[in-house]
Parts: sequence; C-alpha cells; structure tokens
Amino acid sequence: MSDGTLESTSALDSAALDLLFRDARTVSDFTDQPVTDEQLRDIYELTKMGPTAMNIQPLRITWVRSPESRRRLVTHMADGNKAKTEAAPLTAVLSVDISWHRHFATVFPPAPAQGAVFAANPELSTVMGNNNAHLQAGYFLLAVRSVGLSAGPMGGFDAAGLDADLHAGLDRKSFLVVNIGVPAAGEPRYPRLPRLDYEAAVTEL
Repeated sequence: MSDGTLESTSALDSAALDLLFRDARTVSDFTDQPVTDEQLRDIYELTKMGPTAMNIQPLRITWVRSPESRRRLVTHMADGNKAKTEAAPLTAVLSVDISWHRHFATVFPPAPAQGAVFAANPELSTVMGNNNAHLQAGYFLLAVRSVGLSAGPMGGFDAAGLDADLHAGLDRKSFLVVNIGVPAAGEPRYPRLPRLDYEAAVTEL
C-alpha cells in the first residue's frame, strides 16, 4: 500500500513502511510456529533503544511460554481474550516497574543522585513510570513487527490478579498483554478500520 508523499519523504523504503505501519495489523489468530529465543532478545534490544524521559526505561516484559504459566495467565484474561491467548505461541505481559528509580544511577549517569529525588516523591515517580512505560509499549509493538512477527495487544484482563499470581514478589504493575507469533493464513477478522485524517487529528498553532 503506497503513499506518494511518504515515498518521497521517508528515510525508510516502501517495504519497511508497509511492514511497520501500512500493512501491519493487530492479529488474533496465529500459526503454531514457535517464537525463538533470538527473536525475543532482538525485540527487547530494539525496544530499549526508544527514547524515554531521562532514559528511565520503566517497562518490564514477562514472556509467558510454559504450558503451566499459560494456563495461569489465561485465568486472568477477560472471556473474549481467553481462547486466543491460550492458542498463541507466545504471550508477553508488559508492566511498569514501580521501583524504576532504583536503576537511575545506571541509566542516567550524568546525575546519579536524582534517583533519590524520585524515590522520595511517589506521586511523581508513578506518573513518570506510567507515562514512559506506555511510551515504550509502542516501541515494543514496532519491534515485534520489525523481526517479522505480528502482535495482538489486549487490555482486557485482571491486572491485579495477574500481578499477584505471575509477578508475586516483583514491583511490577501490568497494563498490557500481547500475543505474539506468525499470523495464520487467511483474511483478517475485520477489514482495516478507518483512521482519522490529518485535519481531524492535527492542530497547527
């Protein structure tokens, strides 16, 4: 799917634009082809390079692979998300590390003591963590696409129950569950839904 303006202005070629944006779709049905360890590492290595405020990187990823972990995860999913989560070759739980400031000296060496400021201000720390973890989730979805896989992000699940079960003892608050794999053959469940045009979404001041 080509766009003349993009073809003339983008630093990416047409195939890359299609892979990441124009032809990419949210996927619910996958083949049983496994996701490799190399793909998992590559997804993270790309995700971590996206910018965050003060480089804080609060996103945490839990790969749910084993049959037992999958069964536990499915119990926390909304009814409409249970079957597709159970059938997906891999699922990722995306969370915010509520103690992300512990790593501040590592990720922001120009001002290592600043981490203590965030630790002493839970309200600011929460806002910073949530905003930037959600930002990183967007990078994560593009990273999945860039390694040749598709993603099915879902918000319908019991986050508190999931965290008490799968994240017990960890300072993580989950906010998105993402099925990952090679899409099954056939047409998507729905045609691509409309996007707002430039004039409806953009304001120039």
